[in-house]
Amino acid sequence: MQKTALVPYAHLPRAHHAHHVLTSTVDVFGTAHWLLADRAPQPGGDVLPFDALVVSVHPGGDVELTELSAVRARWPHLDRLPDGGFVVAASRARRYEDADQVQVFDALGREASSFSVGDAIEHLLVDEAGHIWVGHFDENPAGIRRWSPTGHIYWTSDGASIPGLFDCYALNVSGTTAWACTYTDFPLVEIRPDRPVRVWPNQVRGAKAVAIHGERVAFYGGYGEWPRPSSGARAPARPRRCSSSPGLRGLASSHPGLASSQSWCSRSGTSQTMRKASI
Repeated sequence: MQKTALVPYAHLPRAHHAHHVLTSTVDVFGTAHWLLADRAPQPGGDVLPFDALVVSVHPGGDVELTELSAVRARWPHLDRLPDGGFVVAASRARRYEDADQVQVFDALGREASSFSVGDAIEHLLVDEAGHIWVGHFDENPAGIRRWSPTGHIYWTSDGASIPGLFDCYALNVSGTTAWACTYTDFPLVEIRPDRPVRVWPNQVRGAKAVAIHGERVAFYGGYGEWPRPSSGARAPARPRRCSSSPGLRGLASSHPGLASSQSWCSRSGTSQTMRKASI
């Protein structure tokens, strides 16, 4: 076990610093995205639809802007689909059948579909196939599920033999494989929809993000350790190599004050890539 310092991965361009950052992420292909609005959302009551701007910084440094029309989420999650569209989801849903909770936008920023995945979203990530992985916190016992962009469930953690799954503390995606660390036992979990779940015991309690590269595992945070990342731990049995190194995704919504007002993404200075945009 060793500690690994994080270094900047991408910056929100200065031209957009006057906007309010609603959330941010790094997609499965390594592009950083920030969801911006003119002002911060107000507490209480329904959210009136508003226009938002996604600023995307590609690994080579190119900047792309996408305007989204009629966004309805107050505390949103964001990720990009392989076809260039975006998924925006409200973390809370007042009713399970709230069809407006998840909005799918096409590459031109127009809403293409909407559906509900249930209350208490802790993590939302899109894999290389365009499927949406959702991990819930403890106010929703749904656990972890994989959805299509049209709202069909393709995989669920029900009956998957994940020990002590009451809260999805950490979730990451590489290729079409998901990796998780869940409360209460905090095992390292590998989820491949076409085969049984694999589980390894883990000594890091309470990690908020996880990344896998080859035979090595990196955990971000943990009880008594937050916000420093711990890395270099070896799994007792070898995890399969990811097709690309997953990043430290899912931190922004959990810890909105991790970075200064200048949004940034981070990765480790070692061979293990750890990607995540933070507010």
